[in-house]
Amino acid sequence: MSATPTITDQDVEQYTQLTQQVLQQARQAGASAAEVSVNFSSGLSSCVRMGAVDTVEFHREKGLGLTVYFDQQKGHASSSDTSAEALTQIVEAACDIAKATQGDPYTGLAEEALLAKPATELPLYYPWSLTAEQAIELAKQCESEALTHDQRIINSEGATLATGQHLQVCANSLGFVGHQRTSRHSLNCVLVAKDAQGMQRDYAYTTARDPQDLWSTNQVAMLAAQRTLDRLDARRLPTGRWPVILTPEIAAQLLHYFIRAISGGLLYRRASFLVDCLGKQIFPTHLTLTEDPWLDKGWGSAAFDDEGVKTTARTLVDAGVLQGYVLGSYSARRLGMQTTGNAGGIHNILIQPQPLTQAQLLDKMDTGLLVTETMGHGVNLVTGDFSQGAVGFWVEQGEIQFPVHEITIAGRLPDMLQNIVAISNDLDNRQMIRTGSMLIEQMTIAGQ
Repeated sequence: MSATPTITDQDVEQYTQLTQQVLQQARQAGASAAEVSVNFSSGLSSCVRMGAVDTVEFHREKGLGLTVYFDQQKGHASSSDTSAEALTQIVEAACDIAKATQGDPYTGLAEEALLAKPATELPLYYPWSLTAEQAIELAKQCESEALTHDQRIINSEGATLATGQHLQVCANSLGFVGHQRTSRHSLNCVLVAKDAQGMQRDYAYTTARDPQDLWSTNQVAMLAAQRTLDRLDARRLPTGRWPVILTPEIAAQLLHYFIRAISGGLLYRRASFLVDCLGKQIFPTHLTLTEDPWLDKGWGSAAFDDEGVKTTARTLVDAGVLQGYVLGSYSARRLGMQTTGNAGGIHNILIQPQPLTQAQLLDKMDTGLLVTETMGHGVNLVTGDFSQGAVGFWVEQGEIQFPVHEITIAGRLPDMLQNIVAISNDLDNRQMIRTGSMLIEQMTIAGQ
């Protein structure tokens, strides 16, 4: 089987012309303003389980979205069909919807002075010319290395190798035109281990924009195997209040809730526990958060947001004090502010760690819980209440004693953010929010 073809300059030109064609049709239909986005993606994934091929999938998808404005009336339509007839229908549908909606004084395109003109394409595209046979072989190799690591590993839920690429072309009636090509590659392995006390499951994964930055199959296999074995003979804990360390993956989830709480949609609806907190102390003074949209190979890197607004680096939290919100044009107008270039989401949140390894962070905690996984949806961003199922390890005198499962960790998000004691330097570069392990002074652990 042949490899997935790359996204060429000709593809960019073709979709750019398509956006201009749609904008012209919208103007001819009477729209006072319009913006259009074309997205194209393709990729390959191969999953093997217990040495046999489970699935091989190719995907190739295209979609076009059009938003039109008739002064303060807005309409939107989208389609995966970009034929001439379909484009006519999309424009008609968007215009009809706009004419039928009530006017909103806050709606409209982003201010022209804020647009990225000319728009820059960042180096985020590293295609991998990989055939299905090669993907299958790499997945098989990873799973085999994991299964033969220890006789207690008795089963596999599969190893999957995936490679994908994406092209987005955006344009609006104020003259903005921009495009961005991106790539994403990954390898993961999920295992099951068994001992006299029962079975446990865990996994490991690697992901990168550039295939050269992926971990080796052996690294993924060994980490998946060790993590799964480490969870054997897990116990429950008695209910109590203890210090808690969140591993980088879980710490990033906590910061994700913080980002959502300072995002425009929740703020103007006054549905966030951080309403009216700009300029206030949210974190301890040792913590600083920055946003870097131009980070090399970053998952959130972008020269412009979904509205075409130019992105800029900024300090989001300085010495614990909240310096800014996460806003697109609509929410910014509702709040009487200016967009922060975050229509569509954040752009790489970076936290400044302390000169501590995770082992040193365990020493600092002395006795408490190391959380490696959470589950459930017990987070209320209106009240700030937090409660999730968790697994991890019990720690005494800075040393891991035994694995823990079937517990719940709970607290209030304002207290959790304010009581971050330290952050170690084991930063996880696989995520848009890059943080190390995070020590929280105290949380409720509900167990036996």
